[in-house]
Amino acid sequence: MSTAPPRTPRICAHCATERAKVQRAKTNERLCVSCFIAVFELEVHQTIVGNKLFHRGQRVAIGASGGKDSTVLAAVLKTLNERYAYGVEFVLLSIDEGIKGYRDDSLETVKRNAEQYGMELCIVGYRELYGWTMDQVVEQIGKKGNCTVCGVFRRQALDRGAAMLGVNHVVTGHNADDMAETVLMNLLRGDLPRLHRCTCIVTESTSSPISRSKPLKYAYEKEIVLYAHHRKLDYFSTECIYSPEAFRGSARSLIKSLERVRSSAVLDIVRSGEAFAEMVPEEIRGTTACAGEGKKTTIDIVAGKEEESTGCGKGTSGDLSQGGEMSQFEKQLANNEKAEHLETEITLPPPRKKRSGEGGGEKVLQVPLPKAKKQTLGSCRKCGYMSSQELCKACVILDDLNKNRPKIEVELDYDEEEASSSIRRKMEALDLRRSMVTTLSND
Repeated sequence: MSTAPPRTPRICAHCATERAKVQRAKTNERLCVSCFIAVFELEVHQTIVGNKLFHRGQRVAIGASGGKDSTVLAAVLKTLNERYAYGVEFVLLSIDEGIKGYRDDSLETVKRNAEQYGMELCIVGYRELYGWTMDQVVEQIGKKGNCTVCGVFRRQALDRGAAMLGVNHVVTGHNADDMAETVLMNLLRGDLPRLHRCTCIVTESTSSPISRSKPLKYAYEKEIVLYAHHRKLDYFSTECIYSPEAFRGSARSLIKSLERVRSSAVLDIVRSGEAFAEMVPEEIRGTTACAGEGKKTTIDIVAGKEEESTGCGKGTSGDLSQGGEMSQFEKQLANNEKAEHLETEITLPPPRKKRSGEGGGEKVLQVPLPKAKKQTLGSCRKCGYMSSQELCKACVILDDLNKNRPKIEVELDYDEEEASSSIRRKMEALDLRRSMVTTLSND
């Protein structure tokens, strides 16, 4: 009986000496662990240098949630800052939304990370800023639309936290998958202003003094997980309990399906979003501007090979297209042509012209189109936050929430509750005695 020959272990594509243990999601290269970590860090460094994200002596806040993205971002930035001498002071900024069973646990991870990386930590809470937690908001409005409220609150909380730390630049852990999801969501919604700014690696807004950047913009989520795993980083892996209800979840599922067919789908969508953003007219781009974009780095060169495993991109999965769409479309066109003789054309009389001017001449009055109102930056009259309107978005949301909140909330401790119940029992007993006396006197 013949035995199969032993398999030859795959060798790392970079060092050609160590055994390959990691297959990159971006390029399908097989690398050893040390080469994968080195390549991942090098690509993030090239993104930072190519887009000039930092300058020496700057103080930068890392938006830390305790999840894999922000934890990897903090670890990589600490490593690169020491290796390439950026001369940047990094601090951690966390937002406590007030979600029990999720944020309270993840903040413990952030506190451990602050000690591990030797970084200053500032935690800003929704309850302290707005008087509401997200648990209370969801209880009030339900799970539909809660991510919009959280997004408005979070943006202002980040600005206020950055002011507490004395920084004007915040980096976030948005990765390539997040960018692709946002591009797809804005395309489906037809939101051109957001489509323009969602692909920017650095965003600056006239309504905020804080600039934001995304050093992990071209890093795949799978590779971030692999990096955290092989470096044994301490991170919190549970997702927000309210996020499955969001529209982003549908976009994520669609992209994951595309990625199974075409491994480069994530980066392709990001690149397409960048191309679409360039075509958005200036007048509808909004008040948020991109900064730091322009130069391409070696991160832009993904892989110069054709797809080997997926061929032209066709698959056999049941949820994929099985063909025949064009023939069905042609049949529909033929049916439409046959039905043309059944249509009745209705011709409306021409519009009557209004008389204007001297001499009885007829002129058509041209109605001027309303001009877009130019926004001027001011301050919210309630909270003082920068806003182009009388009230900022957060205060508008809070007004709606507070309308349905009870005006007075009475909270009794155990002793007060016992005292009130004993008084109530005495009053009931007194009423009972009075009723008995009244009954006996009547008899």
